[in-house]
Amino acid sequence: MTLRAYIIGMIIATSLCLSSFILVLFYINPTQTNTLGFACFYLSLLFTLTGLFTLLGFYIRKWFTHNEIIFAHVGISFRQALLFSLCITGCLILQSMRMFSFWTGGLLVASICLLEFFFLAR
Repeated sequence: MTLRAYIIGMIIATSLCLSSFILVLFYINPTQTNTLGFACFYLSLLFTLTGLFTLLGFYIRKWFTHNEIIFAHVGISFRQALLFSLCITGCLILQSMRMFSFWTGGLLVASICLLEFFFLAR
């Protein structure tokens, strides 16, 4: 797969995820839905944020490193975007269950940072 095909595919997938997120926002009532409605909300948010952060991270890396192999940045950008999206979505899930505090948010961020350090060290 070429880099151009990957970027175009990621843009299409992100736009589809964004449209599904918007549909969930407009058509699911949070006061009358069950667990499936909330799962659709959080999964569509997770996929949308992952796509957006992947594209943003890839282009920032491409902009800062001009003469390197740019295809090497794809995996790193995707991994970090997924971890950052998990952090945001996890904090929102904790807030919806009224379990979010400074300590639980800090522990979630610290555990995701430790996971990223593990991947960087490997």
